[in-house]
Amino acid sequence: MIPDYDKALYYTLWGQWDDLLVLMVRTNDDLLSKKIQQFLHSYNYSLDQRTIIEHHDNLLYYIDHAMKQTPTLTMEI
Repeated sequence: MIPDYDKALYYTLWGQWDDLLVLMVRTNDDLLSKKIQQFLHSYNYSLDQRTIIEHHDNLLYYIDHAMKQTPTLTMEI
């Protein structure tokens, strides 16, 4: 199972907006969903490039913060 934050980071960095939209709907993290929504809305409708960059950066900052707070799974051999 790949955590939502890893998926969000991958989709954001590689510009897979359709997959990011699906993740926005399916995730249980309301704040992640809101950050994705703000970014996708500004990306599609904003004429101001600074606004788009700001929402993109806010999404990446939140993903980074959430990944640091999420415990990692370790496999013992």
